[in-house]
Amino acid sequence: MDQNKTRELTLKEFENIFNRLYDSLCLFAYKYVNDLDLSEDIVQNVFIKVWEDKVSFRDQDKLMGFFYTAVKNRSLDFLRSKYAKDVKAYSPQDIETLQTENYFLSEAIVLETSDIIERTIQSLPNKCAEVMRLSIGGCTNKEIAEEMNISVYTVKEYKKIAYQKFRKTLGYLRIK
Repeated sequence: MDQNKTRELTLKEFENIFNRLYDSLCLFAYKYVNDLDLSEDIVQNVFIKVWEDKVSFRDQDKLMGFFYTAVKNRSLDFLRSKYAKDVKAYSPQDIETLQTENYFLSEAIVLETSDIIERTIQSLPNKCAEVMRLSIGGCTNKEIAEEMNISVYTVKEYKKIAYQKFRKTLGYLRIK
Protein backbone atom coordinates (compact mmCIF):
# COMPACT_ATOMS: atom_id res chain seq x y z
CA MET A 1 0.00 0.00 0.00
CA ASP A 2 1.12 3.54 -0.62
CA GLN A 3 2.28 5.03 2.66
CA ASN A 4 0.94 8.52 1.90
CA LYS A 5 -2.73 7.95 1.11
CA THR A 6 -5.52 5.89 2.53
CA ARG A 7 -7.46 3.47 0.43
CA GLU A 8 -10.03 0.75 0.83
CA LEU A 9 -8.96 -2.86 0.72
CA THR A 10 -9.78 -4.85 -2.38
CA LEU A 11 -11.85 -7.99 -1.90
CA LYS A 12 -8.75 -10.15 -2.48
CA GLU A 13 -6.71 -8.17 0.10
CA PHE A 14 -9.59 -8.40 2.57
CA GLU A 15 -9.86 -12.17 2.07
CA ASN A 16 -6.10 -12.59 2.56
CA ILE A 17 -6.19 -10.60 5.80
CA PHE A 18 -9.22 -12.55 7.01
CA ASN A 19 -7.55 -15.89 6.25
CA ARG A 20 -4.28 -14.83 7.88
CA LEU A 21 -5.71 -13.32 11.07
CA TYR A 22 -9.00 -15.13 11.73
CA ASP A 23 -7.71 -18.01 13.88
CA SER A 24 -5.38 -15.81 15.92
CA LEU A 25 -8.10 -13.21 16.48
CA CYS A 26 -10.56 -15.91 17.61
CA LEU A 27 -8.03 -17.18 20.15
CA PHE A 28 -7.39 -13.60 21.23
CA ALA A 29 -11.11 -12.92 21.75
CA TYR A 30 -11.40 -16.23 23.62
CA LYS A 31 -8.88 -14.92 26.17
CA TYR A 32 -11.46 -12.25 27.01
CA VAL A 33 -14.81 -14.03 26.73
CA ASN A 34 -13.90 -17.69 27.46
CA ASP A 35 -16.38 -18.95 24.87
CA LEU A 36 -15.15 -20.18 21.49
CA ASP A 37 -18.44 -19.70 19.63
CA LEU A 38 -18.80 -16.20 21.02
CA SER A 39 -15.20 -15.33 20.16
CA GLU A 40 -15.82 -16.46 16.56
CA ASP A 41 -18.95 -14.27 16.44
CA ILE A 42 -17.00 -11.29 17.74
CA VAL A 43 -14.24 -11.69 15.14
CA GLN A 44 -16.72 -12.21 12.31
CA ASN A 45 -18.65 -9.11 13.39
CA VAL A 46 -15.45 -7.06 13.36
CA PHE A 47 -14.62 -8.18 9.82
CA ILE A 48 -18.19 -7.57 8.66
CA LYS A 49 -18.17 -4.06 10.16
CA VAL A 50 -14.83 -3.23 8.51
CA TRP A 51 -16.09 -4.45 5.13
CA GLU A 52 -19.50 -2.76 5.36
CA ASP A 53 -18.04 0.54 6.56
CA LYS A 54 -15.38 0.35 3.83
CA VAL A 55 -12.70 1.27 6.35
CA SER A 56 -9.66 2.78 4.65
CA PHE A 57 -6.09 2.03 5.65
CA ARG A 58 -2.93 4.00 5.12
CA ASP A 59 -0.38 1.41 6.15
CA GLN A 60 -0.60 -2.38 5.78
CA ASP A 61 1.69 -2.80 8.80
CA LYS A 62 -0.99 -1.26 11.01
CA LEU A 63 -3.79 -3.56 9.85
CA MET A 64 -2.96 -6.26 12.36
CA GLY A 65 -2.96 -3.79 15.24
CA PHE A 66 -6.23 -2.34 14.04
CA PHE A 67 -7.95 -5.74 13.99
CA TYR A 68 -6.54 -6.79 17.38
CA THR A 69 -7.71 -3.51 18.90
CA ALA A 70 -11.15 -3.83 17.30
CA VAL A 71 -11.55 -7.40 18.60
CA LYS A 72 -10.38 -6.35 22.06
CA ASN A 73 -12.87 -3.48 22.14
CA ARG A 74 -15.73 -5.64 20.88
CA SER A 75 -14.87 -8.30 23.50
CA LEU A 76 -14.80 -5.71 26.28
CA ASP A 77 -18.11 -4.29 25.05
CA PHE A 78 -19.58 -7.75 25.37
CA LEU A 79 -18.18 -8.20 28.88
CA ARG A 80 -19.71 -4.88 29.92
CA SER A 81 -23.09 -5.76 28.42
CA LYS A 82 -26.05 -6.71 30.57
CA TYR A 83 -26.12 -10.21 29.06
CA ALA A 84 -22.52 -10.90 30.00
CA LYS A 85 -23.02 -9.55 33.49
CA ASP A 86 -26.08 -11.75 33.99
CA VAL A 87 -24.54 -14.90 32.54
CA LYS A 88 -20.80 -14.72 33.16
CA ALA A 89 -20.51 -12.66 36.35
CA TYR A 90 -17.20 -10.91 35.61
CA SER A 91 -15.93 -8.80 38.46
CA PRO A 92 -14.98 -5.16 37.88
CA GLN A 93 -11.37 -6.16 38.66
CA ASP A 94 -11.47 -8.85 35.94
CA ILE A 95 -12.70 -6.34 33.37
CA GLU A 96 -10.13 -3.78 34.53
CA THR A 97 -7.32 -6.32 34.07
CA LEU A 98 -8.58 -7.23 30.61
CA GLN A 99 -8.61 -3.55 29.63
CA THR A 100 -4.94 -2.94 30.45
CA GLU A 101 -2.53 -2.30 27.63
CA ASN A 102 -0.06 -4.86 29.03
CA TYR A 103 -2.66 -7.65 28.88
CA PHE A 104 -3.60 -6.69 25.34
CA LEU A 105 -0.01 -6.51 24.12
CA SER A 106 1.15 -9.71 25.80
CA GLU A 107 -1.79 -11.70 24.42
CA ALA A 108 -1.36 -10.27 20.93
CA ILE A 109 2.38 -11.04 20.96
CA VAL A 110 1.88 -14.60 22.19
CA LEU A 111 -0.75 -15.33 19.54
CA GLU A 112 1.17 -13.78 16.67
CA THR A 113 4.40 -15.50 17.69
CA SER A 114 2.58 -18.83 17.95
CA ASP A 115 1.14 -18.28 14.49
CA ILE A 116 4.59 -17.51 13.03
CA ILE A 117 6.06 -20.60 14.70
CA GLU A 118 3.24 -22.80 13.43
CA ARG A 119 3.59 -21.51 9.86
CA THR A 120 7.36 -22.08 10.05
CA ILE A 121 6.87 -25.65 11.30
CA GLN A 122 4.38 -26.28 8.49
CA SER A 123 6.98 -25.15 5.96
CA LEU A 124 9.51 -27.75 7.19
CA PRO A 125 9.89 -31.22 5.70
CA ASN A 126 7.46 -33.66 7.35
CA LYS A 127 9.96 -35.55 9.53
CA CYS A 128 11.65 -32.33 10.57
CA ALA A 129 8.28 -30.81 11.52
CA GLU A 130 7.38 -33.92 13.50
CA VAL A 131 10.66 -33.68 15.44
CA MET A 132 9.96 -30.04 16.27
CA ARG A 133 6.40 -30.73 17.42
CA LEU A 134 7.63 -33.50 19.72
CA SER A 135 10.41 -31.24 20.99
CA ILE A 136 8.00 -28.39 21.68
CA GLY A 137 5.81 -30.95 23.45
CA GLY A 138 8.65 -31.54 25.90
CA CYS A 139 10.19 -34.72 24.54
CA THR A 140 13.95 -35.23 24.83
CA ASN A 141 16.07 -36.09 21.79
CA LYS A 142 16.24 -39.71 22.97
CA GLU A 143 12.43 -39.89 23.38
CA ILE A 144 11.93 -38.36 19.93
CA ALA A 145 14.37 -40.86 18.41
CA GLU A 146 12.54 -43.77 20.03
CA GLU A 147 9.10 -42.42 19.04
CA MET A 148 10.11 -41.91 15.41
CA ASN A 149 12.40 -44.93 15.22
CA ILE A 150 15.40 -42.84 14.13
CA SER A 151 18.79 -42.14 15.69
CA VAL A 152 19.46 -39.35 18.16
CA TYR A 153 21.94 -37.97 15.61
CA THR A 154 19.13 -37.73 13.03
CA VAL A 155 16.94 -35.92 15.56
CA LYS A 156 19.74 -33.40 16.11
CA GLU A 157 20.15 -32.93 12.36
CA TYR A 158 16.41 -32.32 11.91
CA LYS A 159 16.49 -29.80 14.73
CA LYS A 160 19.48 -28.08 13.14
CA ILE A 161 17.52 -27.69 9.89
CA ALA A 162 14.51 -26.37 11.80
CA TYR A 163 16.55 -23.89 13.85
CA GLN A 164 18.10 -22.50 10.67
CA LYS A 165 14.61 -21.97 9.26
CA PHE A 166 13.46 -20.34 12.52
CA ARG A 167 16.46 -17.99 12.54
CA LYS A 168 15.68 -16.97 8.98
CA THR A 169 11.96 -16.50 9.70
CA LEU A 170 12.38 -14.75 13.05
CA GLY A 171 15.61 -12.90 12.30
CA TYR A 172 13.86 -9.55 12.22
CA LEU A 173 13.19 -9.87 15.97
CA ARG A 174 16.85 -9.68 16.93
CA ILE A 175 17.76 -6.72 19.11
CA LYS A 176 20.43 -4.58 17.54
